[in-house]
Amino acid sequence: MNENYDALLKTFTFNNGVQLKNRMVLAPMTNFASNPDGTVTDEEINYYIRRTKGVGMAITACTNVTPNGKGFPGEFAADSDEMIPSLKRLADSLKEQGTKAILQIFHGGRACPPELVPDGDIVSASAVAAEGSEHTPRALEEREIEEIIKAFGDATRRAIEAGFDGVEIHGANGYILQQFFSPHSNRRSDKWGGSLENRLNFPLAVVDEVKKTAAQHEGNSFIIGYRFSPEEQETPGITMDETLVLVDKLADQNLDYLHVSLMDFWSEPRRGVEADQTRIQYLLNTINDRAPLIGVGGIHTPEEALKALNAGVPLLALGRELIMEPDWVQKVEEGREEEIATTLSKDDQKKLVIPDYLWNAIINTPGWFPVKD
Repeated sequence: MNENYDALLKTFTFNNGVQLKNRMVLAPMTNFASNPDGTVTDEEINYYIRRTKGVGMAITACTNVTPNGKGFPGEFAADSDEMIPSLKRLADSLKEQGTKAILQIFHGGRACPPELVPDGDIVSASAVAAEGSEHTPRALEEREIEEIIKAFGDATRRAIEAGFDGVEIHGANGYILQQFFSPHSNRRSDKWGGSLENRLNFPLAVVDEVKKTAAQHEGNSFIIGYRFSPEEQETPGITMDETLVLVDKLADQNLDYLHVSLMDFWSEPRRGVEADQTRIQYLLNTINDRAPLIGVGGIHTPEEALKALNAGVPLLALGRELIMEPDWVQKVEEGREEEIATTLSKDDQKKLVIPDYLWNAIINTPGWFPVKD
């Protein structure tokens, strides 16, 4: 092994005492491969097995906590106890590779396709359609908000019973937790919206419910993380300074980690703060060592990964890169970093064990992956 990359492979210990074998994390990526009834498939299991042997922690694709929270075709579910055996299959397959298994729990809110939710009843904080969408959601009643909060706790219990090592609360990428935090999608006038302080109430209530559930069923050894997006393009929309308020609150919640969602690790803020630092630097300064931050975004080579770690993040997630190169960590360990693939070809599906739907999306979405003919 090249000693220059030692930092990538050092162990990491969370404040709750749980240790990861290295600093590399499988980022959560939707693979569209589950059964219509929400159970995992062999194809999906094999996809995860192929790319989790090396990483210290693997975060699954998102799973819906209620029937009306399903955001994607081929998404596996955690919305009822009937799903626990399916979830256990996934947890076991990940843990057998020697990695910590984290279940990402979410509700799609207004981002859910109507055909995937009961009666096409799309819900959100307010009756405001996403930009470019022809579907306007129904504003949730307060009783329903409380039910969704509880559903996040119920999904956490199912994750524990299925054997997962932790959960990641998905508050990023325009889904329901972000919808409550965003001034674009949240125009409420009750305690769940309006002021910035009130727009924090729903995300923080979900965090409290998940923490309470984990404490009741698993104690302190269960990992709890929170993923967030730093900004929105819409006006009004979440700005970087508002995200720093959210992150400051989250950093006080005794979470095991925070996880930023970025396409480019080195990106700078769009608005709300001076663009004299990267988003990562702003986040690290705000968190101030109160919780580990997982960085992500456009990291492909060990050199790029080392540069990102040296910027101050203790953990680094790889998404598209682990799809293209499932043996990334092993090749670094074995001093074979020059063999790491950073592109894929149209003949690689079988070799890379990529489900059909995801493969077709990769091949037919220009610019998403570097595809060589």
